[in-house]
Amino acid sequence: TVKMKSVLSLLLLLTSADAFTTTPSGSVHSTAATTSSFGRTAIVLEASKNKDKIASRSKWASSRGYGVVAAAADSGDAGKSVPRLIIAGAPASGKGTQCEIIKEKYGVVHLSTGDMLRAAVAAGTEVGNQAKDFMDAGKLVPDEVIIGVVKDRLDESDCVESGWLLDGFPRTPAQAEALADAGVSADCFVFLNVPDDVLVERVVGRRTDPETGKIYHMTFSPPEDEEVLARLEQRSDDTEEKVKVRLEQFHANVDAVKGSYTDISVEVDGTKKPDEVSATIVEAIDAVLA
Repeated sequence: TVKMKSVLSLLLLLTSADAFTTTPSGSVHSTAATTSSFGRTAIVLEASKNKDKIASRSKWASSRGYGVVAAAADSGDAGKSVPRLIIAGAPASGKGTQCEIIKEKYGVVHLSTGDMLRAAVAAGTEVGNQAKDFMDAGKLVPDEVIIGVVKDRLDESDCVESGWLLDGFPRTPAQAEALADAGVSADCFVFLNVPDDVLVERVVGRRTDPETGKIYHMTFSPPEDEEVLARLEQRSDDTEEKVKVRLEQFHANVDAVKGSYTDISVEVDGTKKPDEVSATIVEAIDAVLA
């Protein structure tokens, strides 16, 4: 029995020795050290990679009153910067053209108040139903309801992930204040500046093809096809008298709205060619998002 125990002990001892010599302890320690060192290096490199970006965004955000913490938090998504933009301008200032260019360039969601209201009503959301009640009664939708519609839309996944472009909103200082109170802030406010006499000429010369919806201008971009030319229509409010009334309403609010975005405002000469206007806008937006 004693002899049997001795044999068993010897076998166990040999087995244990094999187990330890198969993978030397030095190799195990070396691998662990390499892994640990790599992990620390990766962390340091990642931190270094984002350091300048966070510092740059923090400086920009701080200069606009957003604070360093918010800027650093925004930088958490692998350094991705999501554009939050507003474009404003009088009727016929060229907003539609520039919105298409901005949308294509940055991949943002293009939003107009009318589209958002119709979508909210169709979806039957709480604020959509509130808006519908006013619209069905033939009343203007109050600012608090419009702000609710806008805020809900900006919180949807496509706007959160891709960014957004508010087209012609806010229109009044009250709307700008309500938008800020709702926690909505923009990166850049683009204002297209065009003199009234140029705007009147642009509006009065506009014509629409009822079959395609395409807009032409009798002076600047008339259709080449005589058949298309013959069927063009002028909107009832595209007359000199009515456009001047709309411009008066626009000017009554625009300065106060611009004042709400002084720190992020970019004023662009809208009388230049569309590609020149867009180049100025893109340069301004790129500088903000850098």
